[in-house]
Amino acid sequence: MKNTLLGSLYLTLASSIWGGMYVVVKIVVSVIPPLELVWMRYLVAIAALLVIGLITRQNWRIEKRYFLLIAAIGVIGNTISIVAQETGTMLSTAQMGAIITSSTPAFMVIFARLILKERLTLKKGISVCLATIGVLLIVGIGDVNMSGTLGGIALLIAALTWALMSVLVKLLPSDYPQIVVTTYSILVALIVLTPFVLPRLHEINISELTHPTIWGGLLYLGIVSTAGGFLLWNRGLQMLNASSGGIFFFFQPVVGTLLGWLILGENIGVTFWIGSILILTGVLFVINEKK
Repeated sequence: MKNTLLGSLYLTLASSIWGGMYVVVKIVVSVIPPLELVWMRYLVAIAALLVIGLITRQNWRIEKRYFLLIAAIGVIGNTISIVAQETGTMLSTAQMGAIITSSTPAFMVIFARLILKERLTLKKGISVCLATIGVLLIVGIGDVNMSGTLGGIALLIAALTWALMSVLVKLLPSDYPQIVVTTYSILVALIVLTPFVLPRLHEINISELTHPTIWGGLLYLGIVSTAGGFLLWNRGLQMLNASSGGIFFFFQPVVGTLLGWLILGENIGVTFWIGSILILTGVLFVINEKK
């Protein structure tokens, strides 16, 4: 039960950090294009993870048989999923992004069943359904513009690949330090993205990067959102069933909407609070379920 509560805390923190990230991205992406932003985030994250790893004297050795698995996690989750999410959001609307990305936990349940042979219980099914309804109430479904077909496809790819990556993490030995796994997977993504980003870097206005809001936002995205968020998410998944862990992904739209209300002055109605209660109820189902 202690592991379940601790894992739940890690996943809640990770998802909440990512929910708050959208306010920062909205500002920074006006200066740094999406692909270059992901690459720069990873540069900052790698530096932060290496410093932490060296200070804590981590063992960086990984058995050869897990090399391909970590490379797959880096390519599928840290590269394809994140770039697809950025692209999909750019081509469609934030509302569509919230709705389609919220399908991730359902895909995690499916992948956990297929790959990890996890049992699909009634509680897991109810929790995913409650949380999904909660998200739909929060972001709304009436005014979604479905004309951004390419954006919708990109967001669906992002949801699928993130769910697959989250399940693949469970195949790694639980005694592997998460800081090591996270560092290697981000390094893989950085290597894959570099050939696409380097020829385009000259298009960025360097003088705009010196603005405190921009470089401060970049540091937040790299250190807190990427390094911290990925560490917490991967560690939390190691402590819970993959299909149960996915439910905490629903905290993203809750925190994003709440911060939009508090910081940006966006309006929220009674449906936000009803949706939040449904999501929390779904989470409680997971926490109370015996592993």
